[in-house]
Amino acid sequence: MSRLVFITGASSGIGQALALRFFQAGYRLALVARRTSEVESWAQAHGISADSYKIYSADVASSNSIVAAGQACMAAQGVPDVVVANAGISIGMDTAVREDLEVMAQTFAANNIGLAATFHPFVAAMVQRGSGSLVGIGSVAGIRGLPGHGAYCASKAAVISYCESLRGELRPAGVKVVTLCPGYIDTPLTQKNGYAMPFLMQPEAFADKAFAAIEAGASYRVIPWQMGVVAKLLRLLPNAVFDKALAGRPRKHRQPAKPL
Repeated sequence: MSRLVFITGASSGIGQALALRFFQAGYRLALVARRTSEVESWAQAHGISADSYKIYSADVASSNSIVAAGQACMAAQGVPDVVVANAGISIGMDTAVREDLEVMAQTFAANNIGLAATFHPFVAAMVQRGSGSLVGIGSVAGIRGLPGHGAYCASKAAVISYCESLRGELRPAGVKVVTLCPGYIDTPLTQKNGYAMPFLMQPEAFADKAFAAIEAGASYRVIPWQMGVVAKLLRLLPNAVFDKALAGRPRKHRQPAKPL
């Protein structure tokens, strides 16, 4: 039987591009999204045979929902070889606005608790089997905080640290944890940004590089590599220089947060 990949946030953007790339490599697909009809239409449009995929309805902001999807996947398709925790939200916040505290709570519920809940159903089975890859989608935004991006930057910094901790826990059992940090990818999340996005990538180009990193068992990878260089330089800047460089930069858009 061909290998199996479980991907959250499969209704658009990075999730769909990764699903297609894994399918092209011969994987069976377990696709998770709230908008399951869109995933079904996408699969049919790409000629993906019905026996090659299953779709699971879940909301990553609800632990019970995403855990149930993982359990249903194992019952129907078996233990995945790769699990990609891709679903999340990106939204601006203003700490002075009371409602935005709820935005921050929603962001962490989807991007952090949701990521851990995505991995949870598979950890014991992968450890017992002695193999598997858990892939956390972070962001270069998690490397240094950007004005107006407090909730998103903090959540992605937490993704990076969490995956690093999990990697140390699972390495002795033969289970790999891969942290991928995209730069700017042309998806519905970034198309609303009102500021310059250097080294903007198409989702398909990102998926190619991400797939290669996952197959190689890379522990951490920034894609594209140019954004990795930029992120490292920003990390090295003294606070005074960093703050001056970011002064006046447009803030991230604010609106009700909804997981993908």
